[in-house]
Amino acid sequence: MPVTEHNTTANCPLCHSKSGTFYQQDKRHFFQCPTCYGIFLDKKLRLTNAEETIRYQTHNNDVEDENYQQFVSPITSAVIRDFTQRHKGLDFGAGTGPVISKVLKDNDFKIVQYDPYFHNYSSLLESAYDYIVCCEVIEHFYNPKKEFTLLKGLMVPNSKLYCMTVLFDDTIDFHNWYYKNDPTHVFLYHPNTIFWIKENFKFSNVIIENRLITFSN
Repeated sequence: MPVTEHNTTANCPLCHSKSGTFYQQDKRHFFQCPTCYGIFLDKKLRLTNAEETIRYQTHNNDVEDENYQQFVSPITSAVIRDFTQRHKGLDFGAGTGPVISKVLKDNDFKIVQYDPYFHNYSSLLESAYDYIVCCEVIEHFYNPKKEFTLLKGLMVPNSKLYCMTVLFDDTIDFHNWYYKNDPTHVFLYHPNTIFWIKENFKFSNVIIENRLITFSN
């Protein structure tokens, strides 16, 4: 890995451990935490809220697009398998095209949408849910400790949190890894990070199936 000329460190936004530079080139500078293995962007390089909103608005998220529905099918299939229409769900970080909600509602499931940019209904965060879906959301968390604390607090007993993201592991060439190049991807997860979250947020179990990560409460 390219290394910085300076011994730069930062505190991990998930577990607060002091973390050293993992990768630096041009305007890309990531740290990796030695405790939870999370990889996070130097906060000085984050987009502004306005820049981030504009980028999200450029996403071509047509909820009727069959390819888009197929992309989220690991989550929608899992929800349909694990729950019924009487259960209550939350699409957390639903974005401009809440395709998961569309698919589940087409199957008569009850699900509501929350997103700080596009569905900012804070009253929804005062309820509790049988299942929560976060599709391509957790890598956008500036403060993953705060966000996972929030999500855990929204879950009833025996509920599930379904997250979809691309995990980094040591077989991946980070320099050529496409997933780091999105400027809104500010916190990237290693499998060890997922197990750290499971233990420290007291989930009863976690299962990793490629892009799909399922936390059980």
